[in-house]
Amino acid sequence: MAAIVNPAAKFVIITTMRKVYPFKFCVCAIALSVMATVVAPSVLADGLPELGDVSATVLSPLQEKRIADQIMREVMSSDQVVSDVEITDYVQNLGNKLVASGPDKTQQFNFFVLRDNTINAFAMPGGVIGVHTGLIVAANNESEVAGVLGHEIGHITQHHMARMLAQQKKDSIVNIATMVLALLASVGNPQLGSGALAAASASTIQKQLDYTREHEREADRVGMQILGDAGFDTHGMATFFETLQKGSRFSEGSAPSFLRSHPVTTERIADVRGRESSASFRALAYSPDFDYVRSKLVATLGSPQQAVAVFRGNLDQKRCSNEAAQRYGLAIVLLRANDLAGADKQLQWLRENAPRHSMFATLSANIAVARNNPPQIEKEYLAGLAEYPNSRALIYGYAQHFLNLGEADKALKLVNEKQYMYPDDPYFYELTAKAYTQQGKKLLAYQAQSEAYFRRYNIPKAVEQMDLAVKAGDGDFYQQSIVEARLNQLKLLVIDPKKQI
Repeated sequence: MAAIVNPAAKFVIITTMRKVYPFKFCVCAIALSVMATVVAPSVLADGLPELGDVSATVLSPLQEKRIADQIMREVMSSDQVVSDVEITDYVQNLGNKLVASGPDKTQQFNFFVLRDNTINAFAMPGGVIGVHTGLIVAANNESEVAGVLGHEIGHITQHHMARMLAQQKKDSIVNIATMVLALLASVGNPQLGSGALAAASASTIQKQLDYTREHEREADRVGMQILGDAGFDTHGMATFFETLQKGSRFSEGSAPSFLRSHPVTTERIADVRGRESSASFRALAYSPDFDYVRSKLVATLGSPQQAVAVFRGNLDQKRCSNEAAQRYGLAIVLLRANDLAGADKQLQWLRENAPRHSMFATLSANIAVARNNPPQIEKEYLAGLAEYPNSRALIYGYAQHFLNLGEADKALKLVNEKQYMYPDDPYFYELTAKAYTQQGKKLLAYQAQSEAYFRRYNIPKAVEQMDLAVKAGDGDFYQQSIVEARLNQLKLLVIDPKKQI
């Protein structure tokens, strides 16, 4: 492990010493379009549409949606994807704010966070955008992260993936698929990634570089407009590019040249700088959300002892612009180390010196959970939800508290009251399934678990659970009719994935 100080932000970043290919900014969109095929060989059989002669046919919105669903199935099942709902909600909300100022209001977007210390983000078909944790940690402010997301949104709204498909044959896609495999494999196994890279056709990929550079310039232009229209500092894109360029001087040289399909050059930075003066800008009020999310990510890196040393060092030497964020991160890592008194001390400082925030309420509840004090847990969740009724972290925690106490009826009541705000959240269905299991209601438990799998894009598992619901034998006529009809719907998706529910 090593601690790296970002001089501009005066913020210490913990990074692992494993070999990676850092600063792979914005992986080629066409490469990512076949990620599902590479990660799961059965995807085509599961419903990835046949594209035919892609040199003459571009992807329709419906085709992109089907591919996006397959990608999200892999995302949902990956242990490399961050599941912390406060982090994922932050990135999704930030992305949605940018999309609302973008040129395409009809495209649905899904944002997710990949647990990887490299500085990277990438766009995929159907509005799927991934962000590495390393990018959030390395950014100096929210506008820099917003600049990257705006750039990726630009790739999608300008239909770069479809435009690239129109110029390629299937044999090119096979080679690019190999490249994607290498990129994904290098996250967890650098040696495997290097071996896969050797199998890729460098010449085929190299032919795409000029075209993707054109895409980069267009995505920069669209992203800059989105950034300004959404009220973020338009300098954010250029300053982050400069951070990438400085890092690339020392690290990118180890990556094969054909992986550098999106270089951050001086010319590109100058072009973005030139657009800053013409971009619209209406300043947003400062929000500490970015600072708290970044500190929470830093608190999860390395050993607790190392993270504690980082935060204490930042505070002692005043190496931070937001003391509250540093103390919040310290509280998180102290809780992680089971130093409950220390975590509570930092929480008290936050309550006395910082504006109230939903993440403080979650922290307070988690400290009570760690102390295994049911009355205090109840008090913390009630107080937190009274002030932040839409906080998924608090809803999740409170429902799980009821389940831990065997109070399934209360868990169901809470979930039913809140689920309308998040109808596509699979975890709400999983909590429901656990509650019905405690009550011994097999049909309803299997039904809820099936709907959870459906929202995780795992149709075969959804069919399996709904079939168990049909055979459970403990439901009334109305419930039995519902699960039988739903099972038929799900089976149609397995037989013919083109059918829509």
